[in-house]
Amino acid sequence: MLTKKKKLSRKEIKEDKLLTYSAKAYNFVDDNKQRILIWAGALAIVVVAVIFYVQNKSENNAAAGLALSRVMNLYDNGMYQQAIDGMQGSNVMGLKKIIEEFGSSENGEIAKIYLANSYVMLNKHEEAYQAYTDYSGSNEIFKAASLAGEAGYYAYKENFEKAAELYSQASRVSEDNVLNPEYMLNASINFIKAGKKEEAKDLLEVIKKDYTASAAFREADKYLAQVN
Repeated sequence: MLTKKKKLSRKEIKEDKLLTYSAKAYNFVDDNKQRILIWAGALAIVVVAVIFYVQNKSENNAAAGLALSRVMNLYDNGMYQQAIDGMQGSNVMGLKKIIEEFGSSENGEIAKIYLANSYVMLNKHEEAYQAYTDYSGSNEIFKAASLAGEAGYYAYKENFEKAAELYSQASRVSEDNVLNPEYMLNASINFIKAGKKEEAKDLLEVIKKDYTASAAFREADKYLAQVN
Protein backbone atom coordinates (compact mmCIF):
# COMPACT_ATOMS: atom_id res chain seq x y z
CA MET A 1 0.00 0.00 0.00
CA LEU A 2 1.40 3.39 -1.01
CA THR A 3 1.74 5.91 1.74
CA LYS A 4 1.04 9.52 1.08
CA LYS A 5 4.25 11.46 0.61
CA LYS A 6 4.71 13.95 3.34
CA LYS A 7 4.74 17.54 2.10
CA LEU A 8 7.84 19.39 3.26
CA SER A 9 7.40 22.64 5.07
CA ARG A 10 9.01 25.83 3.80
CA LYS A 11 11.49 25.69 6.69
CA GLU A 12 12.43 22.10 5.86
CA ILE A 13 12.94 23.00 2.19
CA LYS A 14 15.29 25.83 3.19
CA GLU A 15 17.18 23.52 5.53
CA ASP A 16 17.45 20.89 2.79
CA LYS A 17 18.82 23.46 0.34
CA LEU A 18 21.28 24.71 2.95
CA LEU A 19 22.53 21.16 3.49
CA THR A 20 22.90 20.71 -0.26
CA TYR A 21 24.87 23.97 -0.63
CA SER A 22 27.00 23.09 2.37
CA ALA A 23 27.80 19.71 0.90
CA LYS A 24 28.70 21.26 -2.45
CA ALA A 25 30.88 23.86 -0.77
CA TYR A 26 32.61 21.19 1.29
CA ASN A 27 33.23 19.09 -1.81
CA PHE A 28 34.59 22.11 -3.69
CA VAL A 29 36.96 22.97 -0.85
CA ASP A 30 38.01 19.36 -0.50
CA ASP A 31 38.65 19.00 -4.22
CA ASN A 32 40.47 22.34 -4.54
CA LYS A 33 42.07 22.80 -1.13
CA GLN A 34 45.60 22.90 -2.52
CA ARG A 35 44.65 25.66 -4.96
CA ILE A 36 42.75 27.57 -2.26
CA LEU A 37 45.74 27.38 0.07
CA ILE A 38 47.93 28.81 -2.69
CA TRP A 39 45.42 31.63 -3.35
CA ALA A 40 45.15 32.40 0.35
CA GLY A 41 48.90 32.38 0.72
CA ALA A 42 49.36 34.67 -2.26
CA LEU A 43 46.74 37.07 -0.91
CA ALA A 44 48.44 37.12 2.48
CA ILE A 45 51.77 37.93 0.82
CA VAL A 46 50.17 40.81 -1.12
CA VAL A 47 48.54 42.22 2.04
CA VAL A 48 51.80 42.03 3.99
CA ALA A 49 53.70 43.60 1.09
CA VAL A 50 51.23 46.51 0.89
CA ILE A 51 51.41 47.10 4.66
CA PHE A 52 55.21 46.99 4.55
CA TYR A 53 55.32 49.37 1.57
CA VAL A 54 53.03 51.93 3.21
CA GLN A 55 54.89 51.75 6.52
CA ASN A 56 58.30 51.93 4.86
CA LYS A 57 57.19 54.84 2.68
CA SER A 58 55.95 56.72 5.74
CA GLU A 59 59.17 56.10 7.66
CA ASN A 60 61.30 57.19 4.69
CA ASN A 61 59.26 60.36 4.29
CA ALA A 62 59.70 61.21 7.98
CA ALA A 63 63.45 60.56 7.78
CA ALA A 64 63.72 62.69 4.64
CA GLY A 65 61.78 65.49 6.33
CA LEU A 66 64.14 65.47 9.31
CA ALA A 67 67.22 65.47 7.06
CA LEU A 68 65.75 68.28 4.95
CA SER A 69 65.05 70.42 8.01
CA ARG A 70 68.70 70.07 9.11
CA VAL A 71 70.16 71.12 5.76
CA MET A 72 67.82 74.07 5.21
CA ASN A 73 69.90 76.34 7.46
CA LEU A 74 72.78 76.03 4.99
CA TYR A 75 70.48 76.64 2.04
CA ASP A 76 68.80 79.68 3.64
CA ASN A 77 72.21 81.22 4.37
CA GLY A 78 73.38 80.91 0.78
CA MET A 79 75.79 78.04 1.49
CA TYR A 80 74.63 76.18 -1.58
CA GLN A 81 77.59 73.86 -2.16
CA GLN A 82 77.53 72.83 1.50
CA ALA A 83 73.78 72.27 1.22
CA ILE A 84 74.39 70.01 -1.76
CA ASP A 85 77.21 68.03 -0.13
CA GLY A 86 76.26 68.16 3.54
CA MET A 87 78.59 68.78 6.47
CA GLN A 88 81.09 65.99 7.05
CA GLY A 89 81.36 64.90 10.66
CA SER A 90 77.89 66.21 11.50
CA ASN A 91 74.32 64.97 11.26
CA VAL A 92 73.64 67.34 8.34
CA MET A 93 73.01 65.19 5.27
CA GLY A 94 73.43 66.94 1.93
CA LEU A 95 70.61 67.33 -0.57
CA LYS A 96 72.20 64.85 -2.97
CA LYS A 97 72.44 62.21 -0.24
CA ILE A 98 68.85 62.85 0.89
CA ILE A 99 67.69 62.19 -2.67
CA GLU A 100 69.84 59.06 -2.93
CA GLU A 101 68.43 57.69 0.31
CA PHE A 102 64.84 58.93 0.22
CA GLY A 103 64.20 60.25 -3.29
CA SER A 104 61.00 58.26 -3.75
CA SER A 105 59.35 59.84 -0.68
CA GLU A 106 57.46 63.13 -0.84
CA ASN A 107 60.11 65.00 1.16
CA GLY A 108 62.80 63.34 -0.92
CA GLU A 109 61.09 64.74 -4.01
CA ILE A 110 61.01 68.22 -2.43
CA ALA A 111 64.77 67.94 -1.85
CA LYS A 112 65.16 67.77 -5.65
CA ILE A 113 63.77 71.28 -6.00
CA TYR A 114 66.14 72.69 -3.39
CA LEU A 115 69.01 70.83 -5.03
CA ALA A 116 68.06 72.31 -8.40
CA ASN A 117 67.79 75.81 -6.93
CA SER A 118 71.23 75.39 -5.36
CA TYR A 119 72.71 74.41 -8.72
CA VAL A 120 71.13 77.49 -10.32
CA MET A 121 72.75 79.73 -7.72
CA LEU A 122 76.09 78.08 -8.51
CA ASN A 123 75.55 78.59 -12.28
CA LYS A 124 75.39 74.82 -12.84
CA HIS A 125 72.46 74.97 -15.21
CA GLU A 126 72.63 71.48 -16.69
CA GLU A 127 72.64 69.89 -13.23
CA ALA A 128 69.78 72.17 -12.19
CA TYR A 129 67.71 71.25 -15.21
CA GLN A 130 68.16 67.54 -14.51
CA ALA A 131 67.05 67.96 -10.90
CA TYR A 132 63.99 70.00 -11.90
CA THR A 133 62.91 67.42 -14.48
CA ASP A 134 63.44 64.59 -11.98
CA TYR A 135 60.75 65.96 -9.67
CA SER A 136 57.70 63.69 -9.57
CA GLY A 137 56.10 64.54 -6.23
CA SER A 138 52.44 65.33 -5.64
CA ASN A 139 52.84 68.79 -4.09
CA GLU A 140 51.39 71.30 -6.56
CA ILE A 141 53.55 74.20 -5.37
CA PHE A 142 56.75 72.26 -5.98
CA LYS A 143 55.38 70.85 -9.24
CA ALA A 144 54.91 74.44 -10.44
CA ALA A 145 58.41 75.28 -9.17
CA SER A 146 59.87 72.40 -11.17
CA LEU A 147 58.17 73.66 -14.35
CA ALA A 148 59.34 77.21 -13.68
CA GLY A 149 62.84 75.89 -13.11
CA GLU A 150 62.76 74.12 -16.47
CA ALA A 151 61.46 77.36 -18.01
CA GLY A 152 64.41 79.25 -16.56
CA TYR A 153 66.77 76.75 -18.15
CA TYR A 154 65.22 77.25 -21.60
CA ALA A 155 65.32 81.03 -21.15
CA TYR A 156 69.04 80.68 -20.33
CA LYS A 157 69.41 78.69 -23.56
CA GLU A 158 67.48 81.47 -25.38
CA ASN A 159 64.67 79.11 -26.34
CA PHE A 160 62.20 81.80 -25.36
CA GLU A 161 59.05 80.20 -26.74
CA LYS A 162 59.65 76.97 -24.81
CA ALA A 163 60.44 78.99 -21.69
CA ALA A 164 57.22 80.97 -22.06
CA GLU A 165 55.12 77.85 -22.48
CA LEU A 166 56.61 76.25 -19.36
CA TYR A 167 56.14 79.41 -17.26
CA SER A 168 52.55 79.59 -18.45
CA GLN A 169 52.05 75.93 -17.57
CA ALA A 170 53.51 76.53 -14.11
CA SER A 171 50.94 79.28 -13.51
CA ARG A 172 48.11 76.82 -14.16
CA VAL A 173 49.15 74.00 -11.81
CA SER A 174 47.31 75.42 -8.81
CA GLU A 175 44.90 78.34 -8.50
CA ASP A 176 46.13 78.98 -4.95
CA ASN A 177 49.81 79.48 -5.77
CA VAL A 178 50.88 83.03 -4.83
CA LEU A 179 53.62 82.83 -7.46
CA ASN A 180 51.16 82.50 -10.36
CA PRO A 181 51.35 86.20 -11.38
CA GLU A 182 55.16 86.01 -11.35
CA TYR A 183 55.08 82.93 -13.54
CA MET A 184 52.64 84.66 -15.90
CA LEU A 185 54.85 87.76 -16.05
CA ASN A 186 57.89 85.65 -16.89
CA ALA A 187 55.85 83.82 -19.52
CA SER A 188 54.80 87.11 -21.11
CA ILE A 189 58.39 88.43 -21.12
CA ASN A 190 59.57 85.30 -22.91
CA PHE A 191 56.66 85.42 -25.34
CA ILE A 192 57.71 88.98 -26.23
CA LYS A 193 61.27 87.79 -26.82
CA ALA A 194 59.90 84.97 -28.98
CA GLY A 195 57.90 87.49 -31.06
CA LYS A 196 54.52 86.23 -29.80
CA LYS A 197 53.06 89.53 -28.67
CA GLU A 198 49.40 88.46 -28.62
CA GLU A 199 50.13 85.61 -26.20
CA ALA A 200 52.12 88.02 -24.04
CA LYS A 201 49.35 90.61 -24.10
CA ASP A 202 46.72 88.07 -23.01
CA LEU A 203 48.74 87.09 -19.95
CA LEU A 204 49.58 90.69 -19.02
CA GLU A 205 45.92 91.64 -19.15
CA VAL A 206 45.05 88.77 -16.83
CA ILE A 207 47.68 90.03 -14.38
CA LYS A 208 46.23 93.55 -14.55
CA LYS A 209 42.71 92.25 -13.97
CA ASP A 210 43.15 89.49 -11.39
CA TYR A 211 46.40 90.15 -9.50
CA THR A 212 46.28 93.82 -8.50
CA ALA A 213 48.12 93.21 -5.21
CA SER A 214 51.08 91.41 -6.79
CA ALA A 215 54.52 92.68 -7.70
CA ALA A 216 53.84 91.45 -11.24
CA PHE A 217 50.91 93.89 -11.47
CA ARG A 218 53.31 96.82 -10.98
CA GLU A 219 55.53 95.51 -13.78
CA ALA A 220 52.80 94.65 -16.25
CA ASP A 221 52.33 98.14 -17.76
CA LYS A 222 55.97 98.29 -18.82
CA TYR A 223 55.55 95.16 -20.92
CA LEU A 224 52.06 96.04 -22.14
CA ALA A 225 53.61 99.11 -23.73
CA GLN A 226 55.73 96.78 -25.84
CA VAL A 227 52.82 94.75 -27.18
CA ASN A 228 50.16 97.49 -27.80
